[in-house]
Amino acid sequence: MCGRYYIDDDTAQEIERIIRMAEEKVAKVTPEPVLLPSGDIHPTDRAPILMVDRQGICCHMQKWGFPGFDTKQVIFNARSESALEKPTFRDAMVKRRIVVPAAGFYEWNRRKEKSTFYRKNHPALFMAGLYNPYEEGNRFVILTTAANPSMEPVHDRMPLLLEEDELLPWMLDPDAAKKILMKVPYLLERKTDFEQMSLF
Repeated sequence: MCGRYYIDDDTAQEIERIIRMAEEKVAKVTPEPVLLPSGDIHPTDRAPILMVDRQGICCHMQKWGFPGFDTKQVIFNARSESALEKPTFRDAMVKRRIVVPAAGFYEWNRRKEKSTFYRKNHPALFMAGLYNPYEEGNRFVILTTAANPSMEPVHDRMPLLLEEDELLPWMLDPDAAKKILMKVPYLLERKTDFEQMSLF
């Protein structure tokens, strides 16, 4: 599960680098720069995402979370195992796949202890996502999958993480995207706000 993540200046630089890389391979970059926030991103916040539009691969700001079944509910994650089956996500999975960049993300265990997950020696993580259009604008969700060994001590779910060479296939190639849905994410580093002390 991913209910909060964060971005920083390094994340912004990685977004620019990925767009330049995509420009060389597939299409021109969007001409309008996007002002990127820095800090924690919560559900219902606007955050940068990478997507395909008529101008190629570009960065847009979108609101995190689909509207729920009542006005107070927000759906901010989608299970990768069932995204192609659930009506809420099926059309987006086929047509509107995006990449959500982050410096790292947070998770809490059952004792409400917070852990930060990040990739060592990498300035950004890239999470698989989907978006849907709504009257007030586009909104996105992050896909989750079963936890890998680095995540299991804290939670049984985690974001579906993409390698750099999977970013364009994820957004552009439906067959590649189906295979990516079944992948096991790479291992992450974890740090906690405090370490539990042992009593002797």
